[in-house]
Amino acid sequence: MQRGDMKDLLWFLAVARERSFTRAAAELGTSQSTLSHTIKQLEARLGVRLLTRTTRSVAPTEAGERLYQSLAPRFEEIEADLAGLVAFRDKPAGTVRITLSDHALQTTVWPKLEPMLCDYPDLRVELYSDNGMRNIVEERFDAGVRLGESVDRDMIAVRIGPDWRLVAIASPDYFSRRPVPRTPQDLVGHDCIGLRQATFGGLYAWEFEKKGRELRVRVDGQLTFNSTLPMIDAALS
Repeated sequence: MQRGDMKDLLWFLAVARERSFTRAAAELGTSQSTLSHTIKQLEARLGVRLLTRTTRSVAPTEAGERLYQSLAPRFEEIEADLAGLVAFRDKPAGTVRITLSDHALQTTVWPKLEPMLCDYPDLRVELYSDNGMRNIVEERFDAGVRLGESVDRDMIAVRIGPDWRLVAIASPDYFSRRPVPRTPQDLVGHDCIGLRQATFGGLYAWEFEKKGRELRVRVDGQLTFNSTLPMIDAALS
């Protein structure tokens, strides 16, 4: 079926429903002659007569009635589906998929999202929390929360939180048994908690900066996690 046939079928439905070319033409906003010509072309393409025309009335043939009974409910379903899309225009509704780190979820996204879910019950949110850098487009996410330095050049980014930094910490009990490191390089000899980066496969090298100079230290230790929140719990323990 040609794409133009869809309009012709809609016009046929209008004539069959109204039983009048005059009323159908007025409903469709076209001329009676154009409507009549369109129906004749549809009948010619199908190779069957759909309407019986007299000087006073129009009625579907047996084939036309069969086509009308088959098409009318389907187009009504389409119209209902299109009308249902208005809900997406008038208020937030539907599903939103977001990929983000556990830290971003806990400190930035969830505090804003929690009250919003109560206000918009038709909104569904899927949160994929991990330490990997998922491909937002290929994996069909609607958004991703990233550090500014991790945003691809072709992505549209909007700041949603303040600047923040990682801090190297240890419990008082740990320092009662081990010397306090004076420089980042001293961490090499300590029992550090590692972070496995799922995307890159390796362990995260701790990042430091002083007076604009960056330094990375590859630490080692008994424990390795793939997310940051368990690292904090382990440090406290």
